Amino acid sequence: MVTFGLLSSVFDYLTFGVLFFILHASPEEFRAGWFLESVISASLVVLVVRTRMPFFKSIPGKYLLTATLLVICVILVLPFTEIGERLFGFTTLPISFLVLMAVIVILYIVSAEVLKKVFYKKVRF
Repeated sequence: MVTFGLLSSVFDYLTFGVLFFILHASPEEFRAGWFLESVISASLVVLVVRTRMPFFKSIPGKYLLTATLLVICVILVLPFTEIGERLFGFTTLPISFLVLMAVIVILYIVSAEVLKKVFYKKVRF
């Protein structure tokens, strides 16, 4: 898990960089953007690392898939609600934030899939 932990850190820093240097996010936007990217990517990476097969060729169990989709839906909506604003200090994000966060998540999933393939070539169970 050290390998995938390092990959996670790389994408955390990438997210910070995009939010800070490219999008010039306010503190509320930064909080909401990082929350979206980190929770959604972590939820999806679970689907990648749960199997040796490519994640798109291995269908997860219905409970795991349902829970993952439910978490993603709630997380996507939360920054746009009163609850997100009051409890977490989020603000509504512009579409440019959402697009760049989606690109980061996709890059993370692809990277995790590639890293998993390399990992299983080197480590035999």
